[in-house]
Amino acid sequence: MQTEYFGTISIRTPPQDFTVIFDTGSSNLWVPSTYCSSAACTTADAGNPDHSVTSYNPPIKACRSHSGIQETGLVGSIEDTNQIFGLSESEPGSFLYYTPFDGILGLAYPSISSSDATPVFDNMWNEGLVSQDLFSVYLNSDEQSGSLVMFGGIDSSYYTGSLNWVPVSYEGYWQITVDSITMDGETIACAYGCQAIVDTGTSLLAGPTSAISNIQSYIGASENYEGEMIVSCSSMYSLPNIVFTINGVQYPVPPSAYILEVRDHSASHRMGPNSRWPHTTLCTRKRSVYSSNPRDN
Repeated sequence: MQTEYFGTISIRTPPQDFTVIFDTGSSNLWVPSTYCSSAACTTADAGNPDHSVTSYNPPIKACRSHSGIQETGLVGSIEDTNQIFGLSESEPGSFLYYTPFDGILGLAYPSISSSDATPVFDNMWNEGLVSQDLFSVYLNSDEQSGSLVMFGGIDSSYYTGSLNWVPVSYEGYWQITVDSITMDGETIACAYGCQAIVDTGTSLLAGPTSAISNIQSYIGASENYEGEMIVSCSSMYSLPNIVFTINGVQYPVPPSAYILEVRDHSASHRMGPNSRWPHTTLCTRKRSVYSSNPRDN
């Protein structure tokens, strides 16, 4: 399943390669360090601050313990100098142990960056390395065709028709206003509008328990012994679309994209104790998404 989208960047001179998620849900760049003794760090490439010719910055206090370093980074063909990034000293839990990436390159706004570190894209713009104050993301479920992140422009060969622009309601995450969420013309969530964030770092859709319960009830899902909400595979393709109306435009999401199909049952997975939402089905669908993120709104 294509549940994560990641690519390779280089840090330092001579360059050291790291595989990172390009994440619009965070703002810092961090990679594992040789000082990290967590199990997750043993499966990833590690940066060694002792090899740096520049000095440490104050520690970045984020989800994990980091040390900040200022270095030159290479993202594609763009050389981003004086970039502050974090070196993780601890990566607790099992999640990062099983992931195929080393770290995270945050693409959200500077306001949520830890230690006031300038995010990579903002650094690119400030240094005049990109021609436009925007980046675009193409996510494709076909591994052979691939996906991309484009800094400073839009590539029209990756989509048809015209792009729909959505105003950012708050410059922290990529936060937007959702007008409503409906099924078969009936409002099932977000009746008076609600706030949401667009996050390339996760494959889940998450929402309040009441809204998720409405959707689970509408599609006839029941809870199994593992706490998963399931529906019959035979009925899955007769279920209605979930329609997100955003900035006056309707975006229908078909059952094949909001139900995860597994061998013995179809399940909509929960995310967190207070949030449930159907899981995105990446294993069975043919899907591609193109998103452009302008910083000047």
